[in-house]
Amino acid sequence: MKTDNEMESLINELTYHRYLMNKGAIRECFRNMSIPEYIALHSIAVNNETSVIYEGRTYLKDLSEKMRLTIRQTSKMVGELKERGLLLWSHDGNGSEGTYVTITENGKNKLKEQEAVLKEFYGKVICKFGTENLIQLLRLMKQLETVMSSTMEEMEDGNGENGTEGYDE
Repeated sequence: MKTDNEMESLINELTYHRYLMNKGAIRECFRNMSIPEYIALHSIAVNNETSVIYEGRTYLKDLSEKMRLTIRQTSKMVGELKERGLLLWSHDGNGSEGTYVTITENGKNKLKEQEAVLKEFYGKVICKFGTENLIQLLRLMKQLETVMSSTMEEMEDGNGENGTEGYDE
């Protein structure tokens, strides 16, 4: 089992690296849109191309769930994207059946521009870091996110333990 000092060191290192990933150099690649806006546009564009059932529509509720944002936060972001001409925002029936967005041609073009910047940056990163290393890292990150989410849920439900049992390496 890890000592308290070792556990504290791991906790601080993990927190620091998550901070760096959120604050890091990647933000320099996003000058015309934010990271959440890019994720939203990308999700909407994928739905636009693949969604036969919903005719390319992305419902606000689905986007909100995918991005783990509140409806209010999602609405604000979608409103800003709409104002910039990147999305169309409409509703079924009188609106009580759901509101949805579709990407505009301008939105598709801005998304392609952003993807080109990311491809150049991440292409160099992957070349230096290695494809297999990146795949392994992404798998581990997914596992870590799953553990972190379930632990947070346990803590919110009041069933969480102090979080240090079973972590002995």
